Amino acid sequence: MPNSYPNLLQQLNNVVSLPSVSSANFDIDMSNEIVINYLATQFEELGFSCEVVPSPSISGKEKFNLIATLGKGPGGLVLAGHTDTVPIDDALWSVNPFSITEKDNRLYGLGSADMKGFFPIIMEAAKTLKDERLSEPLIVLATADEETSMLGAQTLARLGKPKARSAVIGEPTGLRPARTHKGMMMESLQLRGQSGHSSDPALGNSALDAMHLVLSELIEFRQELKVRYQNELFEIPYPTLNLGCIHGGDNPNRICGHCELAFDIRLMPGMHIDEVRAEIKSRVLRITEPLGIEFNLTPLFTGIPAFFADENSALLKSAESLTGHKSISVAFGTEAPYLQSLGIDTIILGPGNIDQAHQPDEYMSLEMVQPCIEILQKLIIRHCISGAA
Repeated sequence: MPNSYPNLLQQLNNVVSLPSVSSANFDIDMSNEIVINYLATQFEELGFSCEVVPSPSISGKEKFNLIATLGKGPGGLVLAGHTDTVPIDDALWSVNPFSITEKDNRLYGLGSADMKGFFPIIMEAAKTLKDERLSEPLIVLATADEETSMLGAQTLARLGKPKARSAVIGEPTGLRPARTHKGMMMESLQLRGQSGHSSDPALGNSALDAMHLVLSELIEFRQELKVRYQNELFEIPYPTLNLGCIHGGDNPNRICGHCELAFDIRLMPGMHIDEVRAEIKSRVLRITEPLGIEFNLTPLFTGIPAFFADENSALLKSAESLTGHKSISVAFGTEAPYLQSLGIDTIILGPGNIDQAHQPDEYMSLEMVQPCIEILQKLIIRHCISGAA
């Protein structure tokens, strides 16, 4: 490693200065290639071997994942994060979002907490250990499009990459280990009836009337879910179903021929997206078929599975011991289910607070930086140098 290797604040400023907005608005969606290339260069200088894996994109922009590996062999520890950020409104920021501003014991910048800031902390932790003899590999994973489609993590999971024993996703948890989060699905339900003159109901078949019955059914389904699934680890200890928006018809004097409802469900561990969608379809069909109404239920995005880690996992026990905190749940979705699907013992643990994410003047508290470096160093020693915990 050359003497000119950047220090942590320089690394953080460098990575934040590289825009990598991920957005469902294709006009402002960006490639993350420049961030991936920068990270690959920096980790290679620390002795990691790097593999860049292309990822599909809903916008058509070029997206990539990075797998950086130090050491060889089976097992190992993954330190994972995403390279994309949410869009910004420049007018609402009091500092330059694409530069690190140190002020009031805080590091301001887009992605400082969520979650480009995790990568320089990994580099700092790895610098002091890179010459150690590893019994299992240390793997750094940097993904694309976590803020929108999660196609980066999904692509890697389909490829069976990476292969490891344990993984820490560095999303902002205030340095408290998290072992569970709810999943999410967003759906569009479209009902098609027959428009006609409002003076004679027999001339049409109202999609809006049918939607009224469907809404009642979904509200009943929501109550049933609340009884079926309870988990006191969550602040809201049951699934939620939000009837978000509805549109139908085009004029007061026409029978409504088309009506669309968009809703979301926050899934508890044990609930599976395909099974929930199938039950909703069955319930809607029971109402619409006798009425002669056609329907279509389509996902607004692929959905995020719920995540639940074993409370007795070796990695979780290590993290609880090192942080001095019992594990928690978090209210936001992560890429953890995709790593877990590969058989990797996965938890969520990172610096910063989710309350500072996705808003102007995002920041990471300086007081979390050094403790996070030390926690990662100790995890690396336990899981890569001393052997599997």
